[in-house]
Amino acid sequence: MPEHVARTKRKPQPAASKQQPFSNAITNNELVVRVTLALEKHGYGDTTLLATSLCCDEVTRDLEKAFSESYGDNFSMGGLSGIPFGGVTSFSAMAHHIPDGGSCLVVYGPHVGMDRKGNLGTVERRGRRESGPCCGSACAAASYVSAVHAGLQMAAAQAGMDMEQHFVGELLLPHANRLDKASHPQEELPRILYEENHKMIKKIVSKSCSEVAGNGKIALLGGIQINTPEEKPDLFVPMNFELLNNKGA
Repeated sequence: MPEHVARTKRKPQPAASKQQPFSNAITNNELVVRVTLALEKHGYGDTTLLATSLCCDEVTRDLEKAFSESYGDNFSMGGLSGIPFGGVTSFSAMAHHIPDGGSCLVVYGPHVGMDRKGNLGTVERRGRRESGPCCGSACAAASYVSAVHAGLQMAAAQAGMDMEQHFVGELLLPHANRLDKASHPQEELPRILYEENHKMIKKIVSKSCSEVAGNGKIALLGGIQINTPEEKPDLFVPMNFELLNNKGA
């Protein structure tokens, strides 16, 4: 159990909700085709370095694999809930790994599961008969926020041995009321995490974009992954797609 999650009575995690979410979601394969075609005219290809800020969860790896078929192995900046914990240091290091004369593509965002019944916030994982929370980190953080908001526990003062999860919980705390009032909390939760993730990525790029050499460009693709059972294709909800130079413009 994450150290900051109460061990006493608390509100439950947001229940999986069944609705028709994210109407603009597309499959990973369709996403890759659209992005590679759009970037090809800007010189993206063999000299492109793929960077990602996605959750540690194994179900998020399929998106990296899909893009790696076009751009090779990825540089990873992300941690729990897709937060770019690597920060400025990881982006700067990545920039110095870009092939000569090349550019980078940064794919970022949180994820949410959708099971065979269409429930959000849960998914059947490989080899497991029953579904489980997805994103587990986001659900645990939302549970913590709910308990603090309801006065069932105090906000955590220290991270201890669970630094990333502590950070995710504290990141969500200012959104406690929004989560509490959401009609579909398992759709609202990844939207909030995307907004926070996006703000951090933009700040990181603004501070370290000059590390990209020459005329190299920085493509940012942000959104929400929807992870599905093995027999169904994963989906992606595009929220941001932009191309910057090494001055951040």
